[in-house]
Amino acid sequence: EKTVPIPEKLNEWAPRPPPEFVRDVMGSSAGAGSGEFHVYRHLRRREYQRQDFMDAMAEKQRLDEEFQKKLERNKMIAEEQTAKRRRKRQKLKEKKLQAKKNKLEQKKQEKEPDQSQEQASSEEEEEDSKEEEEKEDDAEEPSF
Repeated sequence: EKTVPIPEKLNEWAPRPPPEFVRDVMGSSAGAGSGEFHVYRHLRRREYQRQDFMDAMAEKQRLDEEFQKKLERNKMIAEEQTAKRRRKRQKLKEKKLQAKKNKLEQKKQEKEPDQSQEQASSEEEEEDSKEEEEKEDDAEEPSF
């Protein structure tokens, strides 16, 4: 029931920006007093840190860009593979459907000749039966 404090993400360290206007320009030798050396050393150290930080940020940015390019390239490759496989599946599906249609047509064609033969044989039987009936009718007629 106690609330748990969730620490916020710490901001990344960034060096102080260089001063915009330097009044006391000094060097490490020639006329500098013994107390000025330590000031110069701190300024120099701070400037080197700032340059190292800028180099590290540039490297990080370059790596991020490379990573994004790699992600895009991988995504495109994956989409191409997916499209290729989709085409292959579609082609297979169409082939199966075509084979099924052909099979149905063959069955239909096989059935039609059989039906035509059956119809022809049934027609012949009907004709034969009609002729027999006519003959029987003739035989049954009284001849007086």
